[in-house]
Amino acid sequence: MTSIYEGISPAFALLRTRAEQEIGDVMIGISKLYCGAVEPSDVLRYKRLSNKLPSDLLQFSVDKKPVVVWNCTRTCNLKCIHCYAGSDAHHYDQLSTSEAKTMIDDLAQFGAPVLLFSGGEPCVREDLCELMHYAKDRGMRVVISTNGTLITPQLAKEFAKVGLSYVGVSLDGARETHDKFRGVPGSFDRSLEGLKNAQDAGIKVGLRMTINKLNWREIDDVFDVMEQRNINRACFYHLVYTGRGSALIDEDLNHEETRAAVRKIMDRTRAWFERGGRPEILTVDNHADGPFVYLETLKEDPDRAAEIMQLLQWNQGNSTGAGIACVSWDGEVYADQFWRHFSFGNVKNRPFSEIWSDVSRTNEQSELMFRLKNKRPFVKGRCSQCKWLDICNGNFRVRAEAATGDLWASDPACYLTDEEIGLGSVTGTAPGVQGALGKQLCSASEV
Repeated sequence: MTSIYEGISPAFALLRTRAEQEIGDVMIGISKLYCGAVEPSDVLRYKRLSNKLPSDLLQFSVDKKPVVVWNCTRTCNLKCIHCYAGSDAHHYDQLSTSEAKTMIDDLAQFGAPVLLFSGGEPCVREDLCELMHYAKDRGMRVVISTNGTLITPQLAKEFAKVGLSYVGVSLDGARETHDKFRGVPGSFDRSLEGLKNAQDAGIKVGLRMTINKLNWREIDDVFDVMEQRNINRACFYHLVYTGRGSALIDEDLNHEETRAAVRKIMDRTRAWFERGGRPEILTVDNHADGPFVYLETLKEDPDRAAEIMQLLQWNQGNSTGAGIACVSWDGEVYADQFWRHFSFGNVKNRPFSEIWSDVSRTNEQSELMFRLKNKRPFVKGRCSQCKWLDICNGNFRVRAEAATGDLWASDPACYLTDEEIGLGSVTGTAPGVQGALGKQLCSASEV
């Protein structure tokens, strides 16, 4: 039980237990789908437009303007073993206040609905509130992903003045497990203290938990903390391998454990609803969860299952390179937080809006952006023949690459059986490209 803490590389990472997509298109809403907290009519009321939909319904938007995660600093006060940013207490080059404001101007004009401040630990950035105000004044919704340990009562009040939409704080399980994951004793209590400060300031708060072999049996503990502390939102993350987190690839759940974990989340959520609660519970980073929830509900309530299917179709599955984007502390633009090995450009040199919209297929960057905007023709293996492809959209490409070396291979984290995805035996592959990333991006004439 100690392997997860040994041999962790300080290199950049790709596992994200920080809720970088607190509002985005990688989520499956257990309370929305399974417990009926959202009906199709609730979405249609806003014509599915991202500039009209409430934050918790953005995943059903039709225009898919990107939620932008800005890792505004790499510096952090903790030493989390699963940090995709490879953060520590050092100071790194980062966008200046002026450069950040130029980027925010472009994002607002482009129509990005949400700017999520992340890190590192965003609260170490001295101009954080100034930049939050700046984004808010330009019509963007502002969210923060934080370890919570630096949220003092005064900072919480500043966040409230900004009109911060949401504060998400990581919790990795019970106290002992959390402190081991965070690398700093006492971080469990400090995180919950910071979250309480945000609650007292009137800000919506929530917890995050990334599930792995060491903590998945502590899902109940996280639910217990929520109910005890009146925390009504939680996101449960599947592992996405890379960087410092890539050392955890062997610590991921097997498929049976994953099914059991998701079923546990469903059951705890339903029980909370039956007691009169209205929690917002989501799973993140594995779009196999959508069909799984549908199939489980089909056994129990076929009418509700039909409504779930409509919502899943509107969700459109994984939105890397379309509905979710990432900008690093130094201005590099990535398809999401996990693509740190492939930049599409830098906002210091070219506006984000131009980088994100370039599907000209004239170079490696625009070719990949083109394919990420519509992954379905390029995925291979089980994914290419899966009857849920329109619902899942191929799941996480970067996880497939980390596990197989092939960007377009099947996502190994898909836990649905061949029978559940409509296969007998898998034969042949869909059109795609082979090899490492550079070789996978063939010219337009080859597709």
